Amino acid sequence: MEVVCPIDAQFAEQIAVLLEPPSSLQVQEYFDELITSKQCNGIQVKPTNDYGKGVYADMEFEEEDLILKDQMLFGVQHSSNKIDCLVCSFCFRFIGSIELQIGRKLYLQGLGSPKDCFDLASEDQLEFQHCSSTTSRNRFQLPSESVESLMHEKLALPYSKKFPLPSVIDCPGGCKEAYYCSKSCAHADWDLCHSILCTGEGSKSLSKKALSRFIEHANETNDIFLLAAKAISSTILKYRKLKAAHNKEKEKNHIAEVLGNHNFSLLLKAWKPLSMGYKRRWWDCIALPDDVDACDEAAFRMQIRQLAFESLELLKDAIIDEECLPLFSLEIYGHIIGMFELNNLDLVVASPVEDYFLYIDDLPEPEKKEVDEITQPFLDALGEDYSVCCQGTAFFALQSCMNHSCCPTAKAFKRDEDRDGQATILASRPIKKGEEITISYIDEELPFEERQALLADYGFRCKCLKCIQEQP
Repeated sequence: MEVVCPIDAQFAEQIAVLLEPPSSLQVQEYFDELITSKQCNGIQVKPTNDYGKGVYADMEFEEEDLILKDQMLFGVQHSSNKIDCLVCSFCFRFIGSIELQIGRKLYLQGLGSPKDCFDLASEDQLEFQHCSSTTSRNRFQLPSESVESLMHEKLALPYSKKFPLPSVIDCPGGCKEAYYCSKSCAHADWDLCHSILCTGEGSKSLSKKALSRFIEHANETNDIFLLAAKAISSTILKYRKLKAAHNKEKEKNHIAEVLGNHNFSLLLKAWKPLSMGYKRRWWDCIALPDDVDACDEAAFRMQIRQLAFESLELLKDAIIDEECLPLFSLEIYGHIIGMFELNNLDLVVASPVEDYFLYIDDLPEPEKKEVDEITQPFLDALGEDYSVCCQGTAFFALQSCMNHSCCPTAKAFKRDEDRDGQATILASRPIKKGEEITISYIDEELPFEERQALLADYGFRCKCLKCIQEQP
């Protein structure tokens, strides 16, 4: 049975306008302004004949040169990764201390739950809530006193001060799900979207209980829904700011009447950053899993549509805004998620805990032997997971404009100094001014037919020089 969202029928005309692709001139103006504001010198975003738009070099680059560091528009840490890594909820930099990172991870591994089963009350104190779950006891077990000493930072590990991390800043709204590396990140996230998505006492959501149900559903099914919620919340907050500024200007100039389409024109303006992303409906563009037969594809895609509908209904209960109702249509929701499905980049931030243990391992003897007596039990308890990095998914406004090539001119690659969630794009070879900057969406070393099959999920057939030369 096909799910129906009344908002889709009620606001069909407005939804069509929101989903209408921007003109070439609008694209050019938007990205010129964005590149200037971000000071991303050396690149241009321009319309292309084949893929709508692309990124081009505005200067020459040598191999391994930094082309772009792009701050994400929206990003989320995978819920299962929150056991392993405590990071800033805005920039995804590791926070706290080496001791806190290790102690917290060992404690949560002992609970065996991927959910947030702890309350980080302050920089210096951890208060734990009960979690009913099972866990594997394969790792070397430490006394609880040792783990708690690390968590409370009462035990200082040798040489940990060589790996300083920013202090933990609590969420301004008082929730126990978001933490930050600085007050500036906390305020930026609050203004961007978290003020609506916060489950704390200071939240601006309609219902914190409903919001918790939405978050739980996303954690259990697909955290891409959390990104969609951030996109909608951000658009609502931008709309409210635009409306407040307009009303202030109206009062200043003693304007008595407002045009009937005024509110929608402001919503359209607030929607502008999302209008620039390439979109398809999620249930149409998601890749068919290997364990689903082609004859079952229609049923699979209907299940995905139903899943999106369930998520949207939960989100509506939590944050719906009567002046922004078109944003809560299933059509809009599906296109937002589809945009993330097609354009997102893996969010990866290297772990300072891995760096710490590698540093210990490289110490000269007999100093290493002496230090190992203290650190080795913690390393044994962590096991192979000691090196797990922060992992998630994120949408980047500029990086997402880069087209695919099986012989790309650039690559997404984090250097040793890149310790936050920004997308780092390096030149794979020398690039001339005016040349398109391309990346590979897949493993470009795969055989021709496998590459084309994978790229079909993105909605195109690659015609790069490598594919032309290798096609039968």
